[in-house]
Amino acid sequence: MPLRDAADHRSITEIVHSSRLWMMRKLPSLLARTLTFGTTGSPELPDMNEGHLPLHVNNVRSRLREIVGASTNWRDHVQAMQERKALYTLLAKRQEDLPPRRMKDSYLEVILPLGSQPEIREKYLNVHNSVRFGRILEDLDSLGVLICYTHTKQEMQPKSPLSIVTALVDKINLCKRIICPDCDIKFTGNVSWVGKTSMEVKMHMLQLHDGDYSPVLDATFVMVARDPENKGPAFVNPLVPESPEEEKIFNQGELNKLKRIDFSTASLLKMAPTAEERNIIHDIFLNTLDTRTVSFRSRKLPPNSVWMEDTKLKGLQICHPQERNIFNRIFGGFLMRKAFELGWAIACSYGGSRPFIVSVDDIMFQRPVEIGSLLLLSGQVCYTEKNYIQVRVHTEVYDADTKDHHTTNIFHFTFISENEAPRVVPKTYGESMLYLDGKRHFAAVMKEI
Repeated sequence: MPLRDAADHRSITEIVHSSRLWMMRKLPSLLARTLTFGTTGSPELPDMNEGHLPLHVNNVRSRLREIVGASTNWRDHVQAMQERKALYTLLAKRQEDLPPRRMKDSYLEVILPLGSQPEIREKYLNVHNSVRFGRILEDLDSLGVLICYTHTKQEMQPKSPLSIVTALVDKINLCKRIICPDCDIKFTGNVSWVGKTSMEVKMHMLQLHDGDYSPVLDATFVMVARDPENKGPAFVNPLVPESPEEEKIFNQGELNKLKRIDFSTASLLKMAPTAEERNIIHDIFLNTLDTRTVSFRSRKLPPNSVWMEDTKLKGLQICHPQERNIFNRIFGGFLMRKAFELGWAIACSYGGSRPFIVSVDDIMFQRPVEIGSLLLLSGQVCYTEKNYIQVRVHTEVYDADTKDHHTTNIFHFTFISENEAPRVVPKTYGESMLYLDGKRHFAAVMKEI
C-alpha cells in the first residue's frame, strides 16, 4: 500500500476522532446479517459488533506499518527489513502450536467518511460525480490484510513475524451501479476460512442513506502468510466455528477452495475445450467466412460485430516508491486500480457509453512487482452478451537489464453498458480460447449474482 508521511502510532486525536465517528453514526447491527455473511440472504450469525470502534480508513495503513515495523521513509526500508530477520524465532513450528481463533476475533469496521468529511472526497471522485471503484479496490486490499493480522495477532508480540500478502481476489460482486460521493461508507469484514498457511476473508461495503446503511458490494479475498522476509510459507492460527451458521460459512470457504481447483484444472491452457465449446467456435468461424470465395482464409465481419483484435488497449506504469506496500513491493491494490481503470476505458470505448462494473473475479497475484519495475498493461474485450462486456487485462513486468517479461496478474472484469454491446468476434485460435475463457467467467458471475 502507498506509504505517506504519518505518525507511527495512533495519536490521541485519532482515538477521539474514532470515538466521534462511533457516536455520530448509529452503526446498525447488520453485521451478521448483511456484512459478515453477504447481502444475499446468507445465514445469520450472532452480532460481532459489540466492543468494536470503527477505524478511520486513513488509519488502516498506519496500523499495518505498526504491526510489521515498516518505516514511513523509503530510505529506511532496507534497515526495517533487516530488523525483521530477528522475528524468525517467533514463527510457529506447526499450526497446532497456535491458539485457535473465532470469526469475531478478526472482525473489523472501517469508516470512509465521504459525507461527514468532504475534504477527503476528491481522492475518491470521478468525472461522473460518483466514487472511483479503483480507490475502493485499494481500500479493500488494505483492509483484507489488516483483518488477517488481527486474526493472527499474539498479545505478547509487539511486531508480527508474518508477512501477509494478497494471493487471490476470488470475487467482488456489486449490487449498486453508482456509489454516491457525498455519503459515508462503511467497510466490514472478518476471516471466514483458514487453511494451514492461507486465510479467506469476506468483506462488505455499505453506504449511509437516510440514516441507514445499505449494501453496495461483497468481496472474497484469499491471503497467504509468509515468513518475516516473505520467502516461505508460515502457519496461521486455526479458525473454530462457534455455531451452525458459522460452520456453514466455514464449509463454504472449503467449497470455494475446491471450486478454484476445479476451475484451474479445466483451464483452456491445460485442457481442450468441451464438445459444446468446440461447436460454438466452429459456428463463429462459419459465420465469418466470406461466402463469395471458397477459402478458409477469407473472413468477413458479421453485422454489429467487432474483431477481438481491434478491442485492445495498452498502458505503461513506472513503479515508483510512493506506491509501495509495507514489504517494499508495489501495493496490490494499486495494481488492481490501474488494471480496473484500463478495463473500464476498454469497456467505455467498446460499448460507446458509460459502463458500470458488475463483478471482479479470479485475480491471481502470480508474482510480486518490485519497486522500479516497468509495468505493462494490456487489455481487450473477450466476450459480450446483450449489455454485458467481459474484459480481460493482462499485466507483466519488464526487466530492462535482462529484457525479460514476466506475467504478474490476469484480471477479469464484468461490465454492463447502457446500450447493447456489439458482438466481439475472435479470428485466431488463440482469440477463440480467450473468447471461451471469457464466456466461462461471465457464466460464473451470472450464476453468483
